[in-house]
Amino acid sequence: MKTISCTKLDEDLLKSFGGEIKAFKEGDKIFQQGEVPMFYFQIIEGKVKENNQDTEGREFIHNILGSGQSFGDSMLFIDKRYPINAEAITDCRVIRLPKPNFLNLLEKHPETSVQINSCMSQRMHYQFIMMQNLASNDPAVRLTGLLEYLKSFHSDDVPLSFQVQLTRQQIANLTGLRVETVIRTIKKMEKDHTVKINNRKIFF
Repeated sequence: MKTISCTKLDEDLLKSFGGEIKAFKEGDKIFQQGEVPMFYFQIIEGKVKENNQDTEGREFIHNILGSGQSFGDSMLFIDKRYPINAEAITDCRVIRLPKPNFLNLLEKHPETSVQINSCMSQRMHYQFIMMQNLASNDPAVRLTGLLEYLKSFHSDDVPLSFQVQLTRQQIANLTGLRVETVIRTIKKMEKDHTVKINNRKIFF
């Protein structure tokens, strides 16, 4: 499996164009569905989820992002409001750059556009993979697709060596499955030696 590389923008460069570091507590909304995009965001430390709720209030998680990853940046290039929320799932430190400053940075440093395009392309690739997996009625196919994607960001290809840093509920929200289905399927996958469970941690 090829490791995916997504290079973060240099923090000093972001600060030189007016970037500021903001702290968020677990559960804080960084932006909400329907708001006008006004900033480029890049995580310094912590984790952030992109999500929304259906009409019955059920949560669907689109992505979970960690240190060095950006989010919401694709919306800075079109005149549209956010279709999703961004919420801190741990205490976070995020560097935030106003949209005009971000566009000015790209103009003055064209090489950064390649980095931004690469990251957005990787997220689009993930969305295509997940759309294919979500079309399957087999929960094992949905889970395997998610786990393969998560592992693709790591250089270690040794089977059952990658620790999944997600709860069963987060996996359920990412795959559109019930948490009970996730638990049952993970146990079956363990019997099939597709995953390993150690101290309730999932290894793929």
